[in-house]
Amino acid sequence: MNNDMPLQTPGITEPVEPARDPLKGRKLRVGIISPYSFETPGGVQLHIRDFAQQLIDSGHQVEVLAPGRRTADMPLWVHTTGSSFSIPYNGSVANLSYFGFAGRETRQWVRQGRFDILHLHEPEVPSLSHKPLIRGFAPCPYVATFHASFDSYPFALKLAQPYLRAYLANIRQAICVSDAAYETAGRYLDSNIAVQVIPNGIKAKFFAQAQPRDSWQGTSRKPTIGFLGRMGEERKGFRVFAQAAQSLLVQYPQARFLCAGDGQDDAKKIAHSISSGLEDRMEFLGRISDQEKAELYRSLDVYVAPQTGGESFGIVLAEAMAAGCPVVASDLPAFRAVSQEGVSALHFSNGNGHACAEQITRVLTDLSIRKHLQEAALARAQSYDWDRVSEQILSVYARALHI
Repeated sequence: MNNDMPLQTPGITEPVEPARDPLKGRKLRVGIISPYSFETPGGVQLHIRDFAQQLIDSGHQVEVLAPGRRTADMPLWVHTTGSSFSIPYNGSVANLSYFGFAGRETRQWVRQGRFDILHLHEPEVPSLSHKPLIRGFAPCPYVATFHASFDSYPFALKLAQPYLRAYLANIRQAICVSDAAYETAGRYLDSNIAVQVIPNGIKAKFFAQAQPRDSWQGTSRKPTIGFLGRMGEERKGFRVFAQAAQSLLVQYPQARFLCAGDGQDDAKKIAHSISSGLEDRMEFLGRISDQEKAELYRSLDVYVAPQTGGESFGIVLAEAMAAGCPVVASDLPAFRAVSQEGVSALHFSNGNGHACAEQITRVLTDLSIRKHLQEAALARAQSYDWDRVSEQILSVYARALHI
């Protein structure tokens, strides 16, 4: 890799049938380290949780270490450090663990685990995944997954590039979840490290087989349009969604807008700032369970992903597509990659609420577009099913272990 020039990324190619049983029957002890606390939901944490469960269901032994405290809903195989601190990171707030005894505790956990392989997520972040990478400490092969993507490369990372390149050098295999993530990680990964683009996984059948809720379903005159995300974070695009809602109410005065996720108070203020009383036209569901999320996708006439930046993949698109829900999304490169450049979702100009409303209207008024999106989405979602994605990751494990 040339770390000073624009990267020529490998690209997310059309799915290739992964090798059957790349580990040749071997069952592994796998340690996975998350840089972010499991106390609050996030894409990286959900990826780790679902992949770990996929491995366990396949007969592997898995332990996960994360910052923060345990909560009642955490699986027993998730271990925590007991504390974390919050910092702004890439347009969000990250709960990390880095100072004090974090390094010693992390390395002790790795030693006691006697893992065959250690899987580090976001090891460039100053948190737990960073801690096993000290010189002279490598009790087993390391694989790392890089999730982050930035709209503009942070100055702090530019300064840290030489340090990170040396610090990450003993990673044996690297995974990036998208081209966008590769463009970021490629700047500080040593050119000798093998890198593969493997997307995030979803439980495609889980979403496809969910039952819609009668109370959430709409009609031709009263369609339901949905949003899912942290509404108080500007980059999640709730303001764009609210602008689109205001436009849609002109043509669909009875339309319902179902909003799931944290930040209800912030969302009401945003909606009110666009139009007085708009907040009263929205139904705020709060944080919902995985089952409720699947039911929501299955119930909607249109799912809207209006994120404005900082997205390296687009897991919400893949999940909604797996449920057969027509998707309208901003034209972020990561989102266009998931939809195959608009084959399985409609896109609008980033940040343009009026353009978003126009695309939603196309789905609501043209049955042929709606049918095409549903069929294309269901087919595309199979590319991201965990059965396929986990085999690709296990192939990386096999190469790291020289199997």
